[in-house]
Amino acid sequence: MSLNRSEKQAVIDEVTGLAAKAQTLVMAEYRGITVADMTKLRSQARDKGVTLSVLKNTLARRAVVGSAFEVVSDQMTGPLIYGFSTDAVAAAKVVADFAKTNDKLVIRGGAFGGKPLDVNGVKQLASIPSKDVLLAMLCGLLMSPMSRTAVVLAALAAKKGGGDGSAEALEPIVEAAAA
Repeated sequence: MSLNRSEKQAVIDEVTGLAAKAQTLVMAEYRGITVADMTKLRSQARDKGVTLSVLKNTLARRAVVGSAFEVVSDQMTGPLIYGFSTDAVAAAKVVADFAKTNDKLVIRGGAFGGKPLDVNGVKQLASIPSKDVLLAMLCGLLMSPMSRTAVVLAALAAKKGGGDGSAEALEPIVEAAAA
């Protein structure tokens, strides 16, 4: 059933809004996927904050005009599912993880930061750890020099005999740095 002009404009407006908020767009061909598998994919996407849409390609092309995703408008052909996410890696991660277990979903490409991504680019983006993991790694890197310095100072104090109480004064610092 075809859409009338106002329904088409509503779809374009909705996708334009998604594209304005999103950092990443991933496109995948879904030919041959069962309804149950598609429902599972949509559920996984919702859990990760990814919006998946099956759109007419002409409407999708019109919706991304003027956005960072316009660079891939020439690739919007065939039966595609479009994944938009505000998290830089979420859409790529959801689609790539699902494609590993379901060979019917074929990644076609995407866009990130105004640059087009090919299949390998999407897979590389999907392999990046999540924002929370990256922040934890950064905190660990920032804590490492402080804890090493505290350990060295404690060792120096112990080597000098520690009779003046300097080792006892450093114990809270060492414990805090090790934690």
